[in-house]
This record gives sequence, C-alpha cells and structure tokens, in this order.
Amino acid sequence: MNDTAKHHAFPGLTIAVLVPCYNEEATVADVVSGFAEALPQASIHVYDNNSSDLTALKARQAGALVVREARQGKGHVVRRMFADVEADLYVMADGDGTYRPEDAPLLVATLITERADMVVGTRAGVSADAGRAGHAFGNRLFNRLYTGLFGRDFTDIFSGYRVFSYRFVKSFPAVSGGFEIETEMSVHASQLRLPVAEVELPYGRRPAGSASKLSTWRDGARILAMFAMLLKETRPARFFGALAALAMIASLMLGAPVLAEYAMTGLVPRMPTWILAVGLGVTALMLAATGLILDSVARGRAEAKRMAYLALPPVRSSRADAPRVAAVTRAA
Repeated sequence: MNDTAKHHAFPGLTIAVLVPCYNEEATVADVVSGFAEALPQASIHVYDNNSSDLTALKARQAGALVVREARQGKGHVVRRMFADVEADLYVMADGDGTYRPEDAPLLVATLITERADMVVGTRAGVSADAGRAGHAFGNRLFNRLYTGLFGRDFTDIFSGYRVFSYRFVKSFPAVSGGFEIETEMSVHASQLRLPVAEVELPYGRRPAGSASKLSTWRDGARILAMFAMLLKETRPARFFGALAALAMIASLMLGAPVLAEYAMTGLVPRMPTWILAVGLGVTALMLAATGLILDSVARGRAEAKRMAYLALPPVRSSRADAPRVAAVTRAA
C-alpha cells in the first residue's frame, strides 16, 4: 500500500463502493481500479443491468464483485444494491468514468466530519455544459424547480456521485425505477431534514467509445412526473392546493359574467356555463379538503420514516474508533 492509500484509510469502518452499470465496457475497468486505489479497504460492487456488451466481464477482471439486476432501470439497481450490501459507509458512482475515483476519500471524510447522512459530489459547471445544450438547460431548470418545491438543501439533484451513511441506505424506500432515483434521494433527505452536505468536484466527459444512455425529452418528462408524484406524496397540501386554486380561478372566470348578467336582468341565459362554473367551484373545495386531509396523513408517514431512520445506527460497526477516524479525516 502506498503512502496515499495509507493516508486515505479510514480505520474501524467498512466501505462499499456501489457502481450501477449498463453497457459500460469501455470505462468500467478503469472505474473499478480507480476506486480500489483510492479506497483500498473498500469492497467494490458492480451491478450489471442487462448489459449487452462485456461490462460484467471487464468489471470482474478488474476485481469487482459483480451482480446482475434483471429489472431495467437505475432505480431498480439502486434498490437492489441498498438491500444486498452491508457496510458502514457507501460510495455510489456511475460506471461511465465521468466521476473521479480519487475524489472519493474527500467525500467520505466530509460525511464523517460533518456527521452527515448523505454527501453529494456536485458537478462543477454542469449547469453550463452537461455535454448537450438540452441537458445543461434541464439541469438548471430542474434544480431551480426543486429549490422552489422542496427547499434549498441541494444545488445538483442529478449527481450520481454520493456517499451515504448506513442508516440512510437501510431506511431509504427507493420506489423509483429509473434515472429519477437521485431526485427521490434528495427529496427523501429534504423531507426528513437529514444532515446533508455538498462538495463541488470536477466532472468529466465520457471517453471515446462510450455513449450516453440519457434522452433529453424522455428523461425530462419522467423527472417532471417524479416531481409531481413526490410533491403529491410529501406535500399534498401544496399539490392539491395548487389544483384547487386553478379550479377556483376557472370557476370565477366562467361564473362572474353570468352573475353580472343575472344582477342586471334577473335571468341566467347561459345555464351550461353557470353549471360548469359551479361544478368547478365545488371541485376546488373538494381538492382543498383532500389536500388538508392528506397533509395530515403525509405528516404521519414522515414521522414513521423518521422513526425508522432513527432506529438504525449511523454506521454498522462500533463507534469506538470514531475519534481516530475523525483525526485521520481531518488530516486528509
């Protein structure tokens, strides 16, 4: 073990590196070997998501533990990884080579010293240049939308480079099936007000021969749908309140001319319009009541998730070495 590897050893902690992969034969071997050098004590787990190339073979030859997940989609892979792997701390990174393994010790050290449950390696300059103009615009749009809907905890909700505590991994429900899993992680942390941190890191491009799996319009639509679903589940008063407001505005716009005409003539000549306006008004009241009721339910669910989270230790192993770990990470 060289001096750098010794310097980045975290005594008393087991670390698992989790790498979800789909057709990454051009990069996965370098990713595995990079993490093995950066975190020599870590076990490296590559989960192959039905790759049609030699991803699994390349990863195994590089020394990773390889598991196949048949359900297509990154969310399914993350759910499987979180359920299967036991460790004190978890490092998750994509297998496309855009994240630098040598930055992992900094993320781990930040998680320990900040006593956080999730540290996100935010991608420097990704909002200006994400490889495609559409992706850059989408990153800016969705990050601003997230801030408006869920809070200011994160500036890069789509980063795939993250470090987690044991209790985050084992209490995270992971209901998403695809690329939107990072959004769900962020909302989960914001809803439960978990301690989180961000570290800005360089973000590279894919090397030649490695193709992106992202689709600007398809994935953007899926993320918008995930935003709506998570807002409905975590903040139903805001979700149904917005729908109620739209229905009430439409009701008033349709009903006001009818009422004005009735006040002048005593007649209601546009009866279908009036019926529609009344129906929209009743719908608005029902939506508002639904939001208030479900808000109480959501608060109860959040409390249950919080208790499940608190029932788990921050790390799996004994904390007897915590002062020594903190000393090492401060030196790093």
